[in-house]
Amino acid sequence: MARKPTGDLRRGWTTGACATAAVKAGLMQLWGGAFPGEVQITLPKGETPVFPLAHHAAGEGWAEVGITKDAGDDPDVTHGALIIAKVKSAPQGIVFKAGEGVGYVTKPGLPIPVGEPSINPVPRAMMEGVVTEMAAQFGQSTDIEITVSIPGGAALALKTWNPRLGIEGGLSILGTTGIVRPFSCAAWIASIHRGIDVARADGLRHVAGCTGATSEQVVQGLYDLPDHAMLDMGDFAGGLLKYLAKNPVARITIGGGIGKMTKLAQGAMDLHSGRSQVDFKALAAALNMPALTDANTALAAYEMAGAALADHVAKGALNNIRSVLKATDIKSDIVVIDRAGTILAKAGL
Repeated sequence: MARKPTGDLRRGWTTGACATAAVKAGLMQLWGGAFPGEVQITLPKGETPVFPLAHHAAGEGWAEVGITKDAGDDPDVTHGALIIAKVKSAPQGIVFKAGEGVGYVTKPGLPIPVGEPSINPVPRAMMEGVVTEMAAQFGQSTDIEITVSIPGGAALALKTWNPRLGIEGGLSILGTTGIVRPFSCAAWIASIHRGIDVARADGLRHVAGCTGATSEQVVQGLYDLPDHAMLDMGDFAGGLLKYLAKNPVARITIGGGIGKMTKLAQGAMDLHSGRSQVDFKALAAALNMPALTDANTALAAYEMAGAALADHVAKGALNNIRSVLKATDIKSDIVVIDRAGTILAKAGL
């Protein structure tokens, strides 16, 4: 599989890059009469990875190639999946179709229209570029039908945002650069943005961003919200709130455990343990409880201070998110829980 190191972590290649390589190799057989052993493509920023073929087949007027996706050291759900592209002549123009394991768009708000295969704009442009390049090389027409498949993709899609975004039947063909960068914050934040886009396009007035599965379950049940109203915020409060400030909805609920919500209350916008920490001295001063300086976790501080700390955190978090959303009319509220899902405090509205 194509690999290139990035520091101590290997970067990988997107489903869009793999599909593009598969299209190029398929056209080499369809128009040139033979499959290559490997195929090289040019990515949007000029990188030229080489992909070995993991599968190939051909028949009268068609050819297909599979590329095994290597996501490098990123914990990508599609790592190791076979990305297959089948090419054959089309009546007019370049046509994209979804094969097994690739989803269709069923809700507005995404960069692909409703009813289309969930093959994003950059991968489409990359594949169109390869078709144009190979057609010129072999003196052929660019009228080509491209069907992209991912065996097992429907099951893998259940582990992604696709069901909430209204992408049914499988995975999406993604990528803006063709490169998967290990543990990319940008990829997660982009998913949050698309979730907001879909919620707005569907007319939802109330959405929620939660730090984890337990807080999400609590908040969804508390307000009886549909699945696509639940934005998988994780640690990226800033990524969610800043996008909402420019693309507002009527109401946002932020929910999370006492630890991450304490950091939000203290002004952090990235709640990851490696990028922000609870200031226990500030907690001690705010609550006039010097003993809190000896706490080593927010939960331990809560066990010492009780409801007063939870209320302080909820109000502080509310003030912080309202400062980001101050130029909007978005109503906001906070739900703070413990590890068991018990609501410790609420603020707002």
